[in-house]
Amino acid sequence: MVSHHTLSRRALLRGLGAASVAGGLSGLSLTTGCAPRNSGDSQPLGVPSFTAPPSGEIKIWDRSGDLFKVFDKAIATFTARYPRVKVDHMAVEINAKLPNTLITGADVPDGAFYDDALVPGIAPHLYDLTKLIEPYRADIAPYKLGVATVEGRVVAVPWDLDPGLLFYREDILQQAGVDPARIATYEDLLTAARTVKGKFPSSKPLHLEANEFLGQLWIDMFANQQGAAMVDAGGKLALNSPPYLRALQWLDRVRAEGLGTLAKYFEPTDVATLDNGTQVFVPWAQWFVFGPQQLLKETKGKWRATQLPAWQAGGARAGVMGGASFVIPAKAKNPQLAWLLYEHLTFHKDGYTAVYGPNDVYPGGLNTSVPSYLPALRSDAPLFKPVAELGGQDLWRVTTEAARQVPGGYTIPVWWGKAVDYFGVNVQRMLNGQIGPEQVLKESSDQIQKNLIDRK
Repeated sequence: MVSHHTLSRRALLRGLGAASVAGGLSGLSLTTGCAPRNSGDSQPLGVPSFTAPPSGEIKIWDRSGDLFKVFDKAIATFTARYPRVKVDHMAVEINAKLPNTLITGADVPDGAFYDDALVPGIAPHLYDLTKLIEPYRADIAPYKLGVATVEGRVVAVPWDLDPGLLFYREDILQQAGVDPARIATYEDLLTAARTVKGKFPSSKPLHLEANEFLGQLWIDMFANQQGAAMVDAGGKLALNSPPYLRALQWLDRVRAEGLGTLAKYFEPTDVATLDNGTQVFVPWAQWFVFGPQQLLKETKGKWRATQLPAWQAGGARAGVMGGASFVIPAKAKNPQLAWLLYEHLTFHKDGYTAVYGPNDVYPGGLNTSVPSYLPALRSDAPLFKPVAELGGQDLWRVTTEAARQVPGGYTIPVWWGKAVDYFGVNVQRMLNGQIGPEQVLKESSDQIQKNLIDRK
């Protein structure tokens, strides 16, 4: 079995840890969306002004595992630049520990790495970074700037971008006579899946996600690709809408035609069916590349990536699935020094290159996401190398092309994690053939409105 420790890279690549926190802390107001919007000690953090070279000590929380090691190496480039600043870099189960720490105010870190989906829930306890972000605003991916903004305040330093891609088995497509370059829309993808199944009757070519949290995150990628989100620009619930219905109806067709393999991401059934040719197409975040690199045995080197299909001809070929940012608690002792660190890692070439470029942990570079800082996405200066497990494919080119297409205007509601109890659960009911797409959206909207929005 694939353990959560094995999948510590990106903390199960962002999903399961956030889900457990969203459910486990349901009694805390800042997780359920019932936090008073004027609570906490949030205030603007001013532009750092030092009469002497910056000095002092900061406590920084990151997740344990290989990403912690990457950041540890990158922090060394910061301390080389600011030798009088000491960074106490700590490996912490952040999703479980940070919310309680912010409430009690005891032993608060100066900065932490945190899931985008959970940032709105702790926003009242974070510094307002709007003024500090302003010089970089035009160069941040619009999607990422949107998810870092809560009620008009930028409360997080936008870190990575996790664009969706279409991963596929090149060998099987060749045998079936399917040209991936001709898969331009989701209707084309459905046609390609039918062709594969006609050639290989035992296949169920398209991945259908069976995890409730990741399933919700996945469908939000499809919605973001269409410029939509669970809430509109004014914060009003917008789940029961054409973009979500379009995605659910497509998935329901995949199910009804026997073209989908319903499996939990990278759990044993998923890994086995990816390796044995049952699954051939996986529309997923860039971080799916972890599978061919670390988990798949029989098909290593046979997978490739291309842009997602568009929902309508000429539409966006990318959406975002997951992500994380850096936050600075309002009760931090040295917030300006924490800002200097995050500014260095995010916006300075030597900082983001140290994270994404080749290093001792990842000799080919960190390739499970790309920076959200657009100047870092240069086609002539790739941060990570071609991926041998994708047949030597230049994943940097594919994913940066996708990153530039991600629609902006996406907002994460404070109650997003708890919505899994309704929308995530109802999606699984649909994928099991129990209810239809329209019922998923109607029931989920009613439940979210009643239990998460009106109940304050």
